[in-house]
Amino acid sequence: MRNKYLARMMAIAATCIMTFPTTTLAQKYVGGDISNLTDNEKKSPTYFDASGNTISDPLELFKAEQMNAMRVRLHVNPSDYPNNDPNVCQDLEYVKALGKRIKDAGFKLMLDFHYSDTWADPAKQWTPKQWENLSDTELYEKIYDYTKDVLQQMKDAGAEPEFIQTGNEISYGMLWGKEGSSNLKKCFMGNDANWNRFTTLLSQAGKACREVCPLAKIILHTERTTQPNVLTNFYDKIKTANVDYDIIGLSYYPIWHNTLATLETTLNTLEARYTDKDIMIVETGAAYSWLPGDKDYTPSYEASEAGQKQFTDDLITMLNKHNKVTGLFWWWMDYNAYPWATTQMNDWWYAPLIDSNTGKPLAAMSSLKNFLNGSTGIRNTVSDNSNDEGQWFTISGQPAGQNPNKPGLYIRNGKKIIVGRK
Repeated sequence: MRNKYLARMMAIAATCIMTFPTTTLAQKYVGGDISNLTDNEKKSPTYFDASGNTISDPLELFKAEQMNAMRVRLHVNPSDYPNNDPNVCQDLEYVKALGKRIKDAGFKLMLDFHYSDTWADPAKQWTPKQWENLSDTELYEKIYDYTKDVLQQMKDAGAEPEFIQTGNEISYGMLWGKEGSSNLKKCFMGNDANWNRFTTLLSQAGKACREVCPLAKIILHTERTTQPNVLTNFYDKIKTANVDYDIIGLSYYPIWHNTLATLETTLNTLEARYTDKDIMIVETGAAYSWLPGDKDYTPSYEASEAGQKQFTDDLITMLNKHNKVTGLFWWWMDYNAYPWATTQMNDWWYAPLIDSNTGKPLAAMSSLKNFLNGSTGIRNTVSDNSNDEGQWFTISGQPAGQNPNKPGLYIRNGKKIIVGRK
């Protein structure tokens, strides 16, 4: 009986190999941006699991929820920026230590270069103070040298990233110049000014990434998810300039970026136009307790634990329809004010995945694993499997754990393997 079963499975395997001679599975990643974890822990928050058991390290909780990747931002010299936000504390030494901790816990690491001493986003991309007086030519060399040095130090510290963002929310360029300058070097749709400068900066940063971390995937991160025309203009110009990258990174927050239907329209546009690129939602989040006071916000989901979970479930259901979407990261998911702060409006971040009333995970946290459980299918392309090593998948693309206990045909490290009855 056993021999007949194995013969049948071998026949199936042979058929699959003939049908899919060069296929590999698209690995998916889910986790969060935990850039402030080390700093927050100085306030001695208490973390619990859903059953009320104390958790000594929140990374244990995230691992138990099947998360497999974490994101950390890096600022150049936060101490150089006057009156900096206290949450901007991620200099290189901080990031090396947190990065090693993440890698030692078994997660993949996404390193988010801000290329600024403070927050970098569409409204502000200020050049680091120590770089302000450099010419464009000198700045091209500086970004290469800086990126290369950072990555080498990360490797030496045991914190080599698998994913690298060369810039944060760079829809309108980066390294604009000194804050307050009348000649900021921004990039806009319908205007060619500064685009060559910007794409040269990205190419120099990417060159350093390839030299130091050749297996890492480079992400270009934008956030105009409500404006597909701005995004296509951006990535078209990137393509024309032959900028080397692997993944389109997007921000999507329901309070700022309209409905999930809006996001899906954008995803459809990007998938159809840039067929050789994967897409990751590198920042998302939704409120569980209260909303910022800006009257322009029009959230689609109520600010409650139930509303947050409904958003998460709806988001993942939609994303799992898109084969090119391979990553989902919740921004500042680790924030926990329990028991050190009790005032919501003044002290709390409003959209983490920990309840600051109790120190327990919110219901939405348990939903994130469903992004991994949704199949992205099988890719008809050959790719390296450096990020898939050791992972088992069913032939339909579903994760099958570390050691499948059911007989059948599986894929591991890009190869089809038959598992017989034990």
